[in-house]
Amino acid sequence: MAGITVGTRLRSASCGTEVMVIHAPADPVELTCGGRPMSEDAEVTAASGEPADGGTLLGKRYVDDTTGLEVLCTRPGAGVLSVDGRHLTIKAPKTLPASD
Repeated sequence: MAGITVGTRLRSASCGTEVMVIHAPADPVELTCGGRPMSEDAEVTAASGEPADGGTLLGKRYVDDTTGLEVLCTRPGAGVLSVDGRHLTIKAPKTLPASD
């Protein structure tokens, strides 16, 4: 996939997953969902991709620490997000200080 830019909306070709790029990596990467590349104009094809436990969750941010890529899930699906063969992880929420 060519360079990913902040604000780009990408769709999975293997399930209903859609994401928006929050932080883009400096170098070009291949972002996949369910084992198939994501793109701006992808259409879901029936019975393709690999089903996964949990898939993607609406409103969660997924990150790759190696490249700095961060995406926000805007439509959930059954596929797992990966970049260059590594699964993305859900970004932990920031803890707020106690209000004592």
